[in-house]
Amino acid sequence: MSPMLTQQHMQPPMRETASQTAGPYVHIGLAPLQTGLSVFENNFGNVLTNSQTQGQRIRVEGRVFDGIGTVLKDVLIECWQANAQGKYAHPADQQSGKTIDPHFRGWGRSCTDFDTGVYSFNTVKPGLVAGRGGRFMAPHINLWIVARGINMGLNTRLYFSDEFEANAKDAVLNLIEWEARRATLVAQRHDIDGVVVYRFDIRLQGENETVFFDI
Repeated sequence: MSPMLTQQHMQPPMRETASQTAGPYVHIGLAPLQTGLSVFENNFGNVLTNSQTQGQRIRVEGRVFDGIGTVLKDVLIECWQANAQGKYAHPADQQSGKTIDPHFRGWGRSCTDFDTGVYSFNTVKPGLVAGRGGRFMAPHINLWIVARGINMGLNTRLYFSDEFEANAKDAVLNLIEWEARRATLVAQRHDIDGVVVYRFDIRLQGENETVFFDI
């Protein structure tokens, strides 16, 4: 055996590096416009539609709470969803009979407001998406949350309170044993000044903690 190979095999295994949270400056790095900085050619925002987007316009909004009920005001949330037909703008979506809407981005980024702690997305209500075995998943929006104190981004889903029948058949929701836990994934519908608003508060810990998924 060569000396080089012997020395290589004698090296101790590399230790895991220390983990870091998102830190207090997540807005500056990922959503600088909210802090008054214009540094990116393309700024990703919370509006996923334009005037030609197909489907029912909705607004999703809510707040993020820590384990003792404090509203967090430095959270970044990203959303990823299907369009009004239930089609994702991604090559992996092989559903037949559905088309991609060129006027719908399908992905957005929102930061909580520094004063109120409210985040929001202007989007469309997604359609049914075919899941494993051809079973349809209820309309939903995928959310990813990062903030100070979170070592890894948290993944969750938002379902709609007025999709009761579809929700009852959804395979993911039915994996959650307790009804009270399933309810943490359901956004409540409100009609405010002619706008359909779905309210979805996220609780990171404690009582009524939102269900998060290990993806």
